[in-house]
Amino acid sequence: MHTIASCAELRQIIQSKKNAELSVAFVPTMGNLHEGHLTLVDAAKQHADYVVASIFVNPMQFGENEDLDAYPRTLSDDSTALRRHGCDLLFAPGAREVYPNGITEETRIEVPSLGRNHCGSSRPGHFVGVATVVAKLFNMVQPDVAIFGQKDFQQLAVIRKMVRDLCMPIEIIGIPTSREPSGLARSSRNGYLSEDEKRTASTLFQVLSRSKQQLEKGDSDFAHIRSEARQVLEAAGFKCDYFNIAHPLTLDSATAKDKELVILAAAWLGRTRLIDNITVSR
Repeated sequence: MHTIASCAELRQIIQSKKNAELSVAFVPTMGNLHEGHLTLVDAAKQHADYVVASIFVNPMQFGENEDLDAYPRTLSDDSTALRRHGCDLLFAPGAREVYPNGITEETRIEVPSLGRNHCGSSRPGHFVGVATVVAKLFNMVQPDVAIFGQKDFQQLAVIRKMVRDLCMPIEIIGIPTSREPSGLARSSRNGYLSEDEKRTASTLFQVLSRSKQQLEKGDSDFAHIRSEARQVLEAAGFKCDYFNIAHPLTLDSATAKDKELVILAAAWLGRTRLIDNITVSR
């Protein structure tokens, strides 16, 4: 596996692969990789001849009081894991390579219809940072296909719409959420949890699963389902950010007529903010 930090060198390598008529898959990450990330690399190998992963902790998607400086940088371990899973190229640029003029002077991309609510409401500007960096990375890597996890359901929806709206010739593939045996969605932020908090954290998925069962049985009192779920989470020690039942394409609040739904949740456990989701077919 090659590891590079230069966009110019990246483009030379990618062009050589395309000249050889090889397809390119891309897995963008912020590093501190866990098994969930590595399942994306495994999936990428099934969809293309040549697999590129990136590691870049994107400052534009972090708010003023968020954990940019504390976010773990584990490049050596990440590189070893990617090599073990058959990644062909690791692109690990510095901030100046991605934002040569600094983030305040960069052109920004906004997907307003999908980025306002849920995490967009709790983290103003977050999805502008996500859309902007993903668009830049897509232009740098020029992949045929890009792989994302469905744990970040809203992020995936934002990226899909951005690609459609900007006519990017890239296929976006979502991979089901990778979970620990307890049901807890794998996340780099799980490393912030104490042992006791980690045992409690699985309650989030349990509550999502119970709400899914209620909806599948025909319960359309969404307000009651949301209220009950929040009560259970808060009784378990969470501070609930949101627990929303939405249409999976628009991410607008679901109606009783909707057959396909997604339940989106975010909650604080101690100092750690956890997100998760579950889809429902009625």
